[in-house]
Amino acid sequence: MDGLERELGDRAQVLRLSVSDDVGREVAMRYRVRAVPTFVLLDGAGEVVLTQAGMPDREGIKIAVTDLLAE
Repeated sequence: MDGLERELGDRAQVLRLSVSDDVGREVAMRYRVRAVPTFVLLDGAGEVVLTQAGMPDREGIKIAVTDLLAE
């Protein structure tokens, strides 16, 4: 995630949440997170664009962010 944060830092906001705390549990329930780690990409309206459980596919995420920004 560190590399992804550096690569996307100027184009997208990257948030890390822990399912161990109250906010993280609430968000996990809202987006139906079933595995840790899970990556959820939201558009500007808060709609889920991409969800990946397990190790994130960095290239796929960067492409999805680029596509969102091009819209």
